[in-house]
Amino acid sequence: MGVTDPAGPVMDRDEVDRALARLGAEHEAIETSLFALQDHAGRRLLEGAELTGVTKERWQAAEASISLLWAYFDAYTGALRSARGIRARRRWSSREDLVELTELLRGESVTVAGSASATANAPTLHGGPGKLSERFSLVTLVDRMNELYATSLDMVVAADAVWSALPARIDLLAAELQRTRRLAHSVGVRPGEHPAGDDLDRTTRTLTNLREQVVSDPLAFWVPTPGSSAPGGGKPDTTVYDREARALEDVRREIDAVLTVRQDAEARLVKLRDVLSRADRTLAEARIARGEVLAKIAATEVPVVSGPPTVLQEQLATAAEYRRHAQWHRLSPLLESLEQKAEDELLRARESLTAVTQPLAVRAELRGRLDAYKAKVSRHGLAEDPFLVERYDAARRMLWSAPCDLRVAEQAVLRYQHAAAELLAAPRVPEQQGGPEDRRGPGA
Repeated sequence: MGVTDPAGPVMDRDEVDRALARLGAEHEAIETSLFALQDHAGRRLLEGAELTGVTKERWQAAEASISLLWAYFDAYTGALRSARGIRARRRWSSREDLVELTELLRGESVTVAGSASATANAPTLHGGPGKLSERFSLVTLVDRMNELYATSLDMVVAADAVWSALPARIDLLAAELQRTRRLAHSVGVRPGEHPAGDDLDRTTRTLTNLREQVVSDPLAFWVPTPGSSAPGGGKPDTTVYDREARALEDVRREIDAVLTVRQDAEARLVKLRDVLSRADRTLAEARIARGEVLAKIAATEVPVVSGPPTVLQEQLATAAEYRRHAQWHRLSPLLESLEQKAEDELLRARESLTAVTQPLAVRAELRGRLDAYKAKVSRHGLAEDPFLVERYDAARRMLWSAPCDLRVAEQAVLRYQHAAAELLAAPRVPEQQGGPEDRRGPGA
């Protein structure tokens, strides 16, 4: 809208007609905007709501602004009607008509009277205290209406945006929360008995309070966009809602884990019993092997084999009791702990058996090495060599006697091994006619 200068010269007829056309278009646009604001869903909700906090304070100011808007618009309408009436007196306006029209269209010729409460609560153009009456030019009055309309619409749009976004989402999350609570109750996840039950209880209270606050004070959950001048520039603050949605998702995952336990609890218990039974059998085998080692191997430190831990069997019995009484929320962490401990126990039993039977494995390795070298010298025709036969018999007696001294037996095997290696590496002398071959060398 153009700004006219009240101190300028008297307007001519064409200037008056153009000003009236422009002011008429502005009047129509303002009227349309005011009716749109009057019919806005957010404004109707604000009128019927029991508001609190910052929304209540801003709505009181907005109501006063809207009242002033209509008062300003009525005054604007009256002034425009008067100007049109003066212009319609004659086709060719007189000097006196043009002077009067110039004063009306450019000067501060519009007086607006408002109630004390309206002018006290509504913001004024210059930020000063409200007045019972004010004088405006038509241009200033349009600026004033635009200002009041923008602040009122911004408040109405912000409240409506929060009400449109958050309560419906909170209701959907609350419905999901109720379904989760019923499912949690069916598997024994209850407040005071399981952390997930406590989380569900806290989330329920938080969502209930959040909805009450959003309904009564929506502007407390509105984040304006920095630097935005458009009415309603911003977005709803969903921080609390998002946090509770994540918490509910965590609880759902926990309950899914409990449900999984309920479905395969028996199979996991059977597997646990099998693993612990294998560990017990391995330890029993290790104890028997230890007695055999002590009887057959001399001068050897054999580690002591401990018995099966009774605490795992007690925990297994507790797990079976939890399953029998459908205490899935307690069974889930106990099964996870037991499965790891059972695997560790089986590994410990196997390591114990390996440590106990190590001397027997060493003896078996020495026996195998001795027989392997005997077979090797036999292939080379040296099996009947008296020296080798003597050393072989000595090593064999040590390895097949009880108790067996592994250190002495190993030295005997090494002596036989070295003697065989020397004979195999010595050059063979062809047999001479008239006598046997002498393998002992010169000077025998």
